Amino acid sequence: MSPRLIFALETVYRAGKFTLAHFNANTKVELKADDSPVTVADRGAERIIREAIEREYPGESILGEEEGFTEGTNGRWVLDPIDGTKSFVCGVSLFATLLAYEDEQGGQLGVCYFPALEEVVYAERGHGTFWNGKQCRVSAHPTVKNATLSCGSHSSMAKQGHMSSLLKLAEQTQATRTWSDAYGHALVATGRIEAMIDPIVSHWDIAAMAIIVREAGGRFTTMDGGEALGNEALSSNGLFHQELVEAFSR
Repeated sequence: MSPRLIFALETVYRAGKFTLAHFNANTKVELKADDSPVTVADRGAERIIREAIEREYPGESILGEEEGFTEGTNGRWVLDPIDGTKSFVCGVSLFATLLAYEDEQGGQLGVCYFPALEEVVYAERGHGTFWNGKQCRVSAHPTVKNATLSCGSHSSMAKQGHMSSLLKLAEQTQATRTWSDAYGHALVATGRIEAMIDPIVSHWDIAAMAIIVREAGGRFTTMDGGEALGNEALSSNGLFHQELVEAFSR
């Protein structure tokens, strides 16, 4: 485990614990310009992570959901203080604190911590993915038939024109669920479900999750199968990924 990964784990743990002080505590919810919710927990957790990076790795670039981009050198840290703020404000435990580090080759490491569940999933390039300290792999289920798929909200699937494709896939699956945001991708990486469809994302939503899924043996692409991270994401165990890409390309 590299010094950067140790730092990332320790920092995400502290920030995640901070959010718990405001979880199910009648925390005030504000709306941002895009009508997405934000709380003092989001802003405070981002500040904790940024200040830790600035102390340990001064001058390095940082991209975060709440404070935007701080240009620097030597790669880039990407953070989401609360991925799943809508779950957070509803008192649902499926929210995460995310931190990734990217270099010229792409994602070098990613950490995903679910403070209300006390679960952590992390990965480092070339060293696999770990779930609560034990190495994990994606599911070995080979086909869409009887697989379990998760997706973003029904409204986001519909807005992006993917609902009919999802319903067709659902006819073959064991189950389709809306375990959305980082939690869905974490379920893929830990082998608990087979695929996660995320039709609208920002870079901070997926930077950590992409390397986590890939290092667990899965695929993490755009909806059309592109390997570069974009504004949508499709993760799977890789065994029927192309079938999913084709389903959402129709």
